[in-house]
Amino acid sequence: MRVAVIGGAGFMGSNFVRHMAGRGEVLVYDKLTYAGRLENLRGVEVEFVRGDVANFELLFYVLSRFRPDVVVNFAAETHVDRSINDPAPFLTTNVWGVHSVLEAARKLGFLYVHISTDEVYGDLASGGEADESWPMRPSSPYSASKAAGDLLVQAYGRTYGVRFRIVRPCNNYGPFQHPEKLIPRTIVRLLLGRPATIYGDGRQVRDWLYVGDFVRALEVVIERGVDGGIYNVCAGQPASVREVVERIASALGGSVKYVRGRPGEDMRYAMRCDKLRGLGWRPEVSLEEGLRRTVEWYRENEWWWRPLLDEYVLADEPWR
Repeated sequence: MRVAVIGGAGFMGSNFVRHMAGRGEVLVYDKLTYAGRLENLRGVEVEFVRGDVANFELLFYVLSRFRPDVVVNFAAETHVDRSINDPAPFLTTNVWGVHSVLEAARKLGFLYVHISTDEVYGDLASGGEADESWPMRPSSPYSASKAAGDLLVQAYGRTYGVRFRIVRPCNNYGPFQHPEKLIPRTIVRLLLGRPATIYGDGRQVRDWLYVGDFVRALEVVIERGVDGGIYNVCAGQPASVREVVERIASALGGSVKYVRGRPGEDMRYAMRCDKLRGLGWRPEVSLEEGLRRTVEWYRENEWWWRPLLDEYVLADEPWR
């Protein structure tokens, strides 16, 4: 199988590339923004092309030369805080970039696997669990741009017959995640002797999925999923932000402080993942074990995260 991974030098993309290396021919296409780094692919033998997903001419040239069976699109602006500060790049990558891949799929006929997010369902603070037919009610510029991308994918499937599968994972964590995100941010701050921060009262609930379990799920969707299918990917391990931060602080030592809540914060995400489980996938890594592995990786790989530290990453309230 020939697989092209767009955004394959980012956190989730590089973990998927590592998982797939040696199982077929793999091409990585990545713009190498602040969150996409060649260091994430160190030691992995793959073909690499630097390019912007929104640059259709270059993307089409690369894909028409490689002739993939499957294209997996991880390329996205993903950080809610940054989307509050400046929404425009999120529209460029998460909507216009998706359009570029879909146009290539329409012309070349490959299977397009689109990486979405549980955030498209919006805040489920009043209860319930979203299945794949749940209405999309995004809250932030980030999640709105992802929802728009999902709708565009489905429209291309109906109008042009593009073969697609959409994957909506819950909160991933693990090695190679940029320290702007909650878990690595907490670990790095504590390793630097700074207090960990919690936005608002920390009651925001997320489902936490170790990235190794996610990449296995993605492989299952590619191998056993159906065209036109949407697949939620969840761990069934909900925990509040406060619980997660306090677990890490307990493991590393150090203090925790509360700062102002983020604008438009969703209090709870929750999904049902019966469709994916019906394909035979189950998460294998508990939250306790996943956090242990992740803390240990950041402890042992300061060379990787130290260059990423700047005023934005270390700010107590980075959206301000």
